[in-house]
Amino acid sequence: MIGIDELDVKGRRVFVRADLNVPLDGETITDDGRIRASVPTIKKLVERGARVVVAAHLGRPKGSVTPKYSLAPVSRRLAELLGQDVAFATDVVGESAQSVVAGLQDGQVALLENLRFEPGEESKDDAVRGEFAGKLAALAELYVGDGFGAVHRKHASVYDLPKRLPHAAGDLVVAEVEVLRKLTEDPARPYVVVLGGAKVSDKLGVIANLLSKVDRLLVGGGMAYTFLKAQGHEVGKSLLQEDQLDQVKGFLDEAASRGVELVLPVDVLAATEFGADAPYEVVDATAIPADREGLDIGPRTRELFASKLADAQTVFWNGPMGVFEFEAFSGGTRAVAEALVDSKAFTVVGGGDSAAAVRKLGLPEDGFSHISTGGGASLEYLEGKTLPGLAALEE
Repeated sequence: MIGIDELDVKGRRVFVRADLNVPLDGETITDDGRIRASVPTIKKLVERGARVVVAAHLGRPKGSVTPKYSLAPVSRRLAELLGQDVAFATDVVGESAQSVVAGLQDGQVALLENLRFEPGEESKDDAVRGEFAGKLAALAELYVGDGFGAVHRKHASVYDLPKRLPHAAGDLVVAEVEVLRKLTEDPARPYVVVLGGAKVSDKLGVIANLLSKVDRLLVGGGMAYTFLKAQGHEVGKSLLQEDQLDQVKGFLDEAASRGVELVLPVDVLAATEFGADAPYEVVDATAIPADREGLDIGPRTRELFASKLADAQTVFWNGPMGVFEFEAFSGGTRAVAEALVDSKAFTVVGGGDSAAAVRKLGLPEDGFSHISTGGGASLEYLEGKTLPGLAALEE
């Protein structure tokens, strides 16, 4: 991949595929991390005199115009962060987009409406996707792929469009790939991976691939209960994927045969129900009462996980240890995050809920070596998959 420093952008319309998929409460952005991560590349292009056309998706409008998924609130926040006006097109490739882009002067920025309002963006039909990519290409002269959170998608703006314009990777994508290469090619050891989140099924590929690379694997969050059940323990009403038990048993066996230390919770906060104020008690992870569900790792597990991270030289963390959105059940996620902040290791937070948790819990973002903007993209890279958006930028 070439970087944007190798493009001659002055006076030219540069299409920047960014990742601005932020959580909204009405029109209020509740976490602007992805917007802030996109600003450096856009600023660099502005300072070099480009006419910047930013495009992104938000939510899952499924090819139809859905007002609650409008990027209008994002355009306002982007303007604040850039310190300059951002012209907002009320459509993607229609009259508004064409007019707004045509009116750009050197160093100015426009944002198109949500790419996913157009069915061609996500179409499985190559011809339909290609036709839409052609309309996007007509808006610009150069392409910059900077939406790392979308590079695992074979979408028109990610995969088809860079084939139609001279292209380069934005600084955010370059940085993400450099970090992920460190995790996969020659990581400093001990190499510890911490996985959490709700479902084992979301992490099957990454677990399978990492078992041949890591020294230690710590498993928390909702997915831990399927591991505990696979060992024959009672998990009560805790989140459980029965259909994954055989696969998880295989992981346990493979970890043992490879000498990978696979560490599971030893105690959990077992609640009477799923709720922010649900009564709970600390119980052994191997003896969760039948009428309770685990909503966080317990105090002994927090200490155990922190001790298993203490000597690490490389750490990748993806997925919260409990329902961190509820204050009472955020302690496990906080304990893991603080252990990484205290660590001298190369620490990578794998995007998604983990990155959101870091910000929600008020932890210093510069306390980690890298906070990824792409949870799914990061996991697929670590699985060893070819990511369509990266493949297109490498051509």
